[in-house]
Amino acid sequence: MTLHADSRAPLDTQRTTGDRSMVRAVAMPTEHGGWSLTLEPVVLGLLVAWSWPGLALGAAAMLAFLARTPLKLVLVDRWRGRWLPRTSVAARVAAVELLALAALVALASSAADLRFWWPLLAAAPLVAIELWFDMRSRSRRLLPELAGTVGIASVAAAIALADGAEADLAVGLWVVVAARAAAAIPYARTQVFRGRGRPHRRWHSDLAQVVALAGVALAWAAGAAPFASLAAMAVIAVVNVAAVRAAPRPAKVIGVQQMVFGLAVVVVTAAAARA
Repeated sequence: MTLHADSRAPLDTQRTTGDRSMVRAVAMPTEHGGWSLTLEPVVLGLLVAWSWPGLALGAAAMLAFLARTPLKLVLVDRWRGRWLPRTSVAARVAAVELLALAALVALASSAADLRFWWPLLAAAPLVAIELWFDMRSRSRRLLPELAGTVGIASVAAAIALADGAEADLAVGLWVVVAARAAAAIPYARTQVFRGRGRPHRRWHSDLAQVVALAGVALAWAAGAAPFASLAAMAVIAVVNVAAVRAAPRPAKVIGVQQMVFGLAVVVVTAAAARA
């Protein structure tokens, strides 16, 4: 009996380890930059208009980012007409995360200014575009990355409105954080492609800087965004335009650089908005 039990132990351990590995594989996002791009609007919204309902919305945004990974696997497998063991695991993980997300939004709704729904509803088509590309295994293309990033940036506006902020301020926060991210994605793609010797179009990055800066300039002119945000975006645009003409840097360096830029824009914008 002892020999029989010992012979089964390694098999049970391997099975448990394999199950945990599969859960990690289907649950953990591989887009490292996505953590920063999701946190930025959450942090900005809470710095400008802290509230417990806003915190619940911020946690819901992070869960949405996490749930996208298993949900994408389920959508891809169903689109291809298959149901694998990983599909079942991914479906369970996505269900738990989406239920928790719904509970957080319901909690926020019970105590917040319900105007927070408007930016989320406005962003829904952008999220749908991202999921449509996810289902077809085309999530790495520029359009879905931009759509998803601008969509998640709406959380900054939702958190502000949940605390009763003015609509123009909420829109301004959305514009600033979305513009920052929309400038970063084409820039990072261009730099990574350059570093790997892949075909690239430098003007994609340059155009993104111009469009992002113009968007924040319009928000400032309308009184929705502080001048400090415009100044910060101008500095970042100049740095990015110069960087794509210099020697390419490793992907990790680019990622850290953009995280620092994002944090700088968030801090500067929050400080100016509360001044």
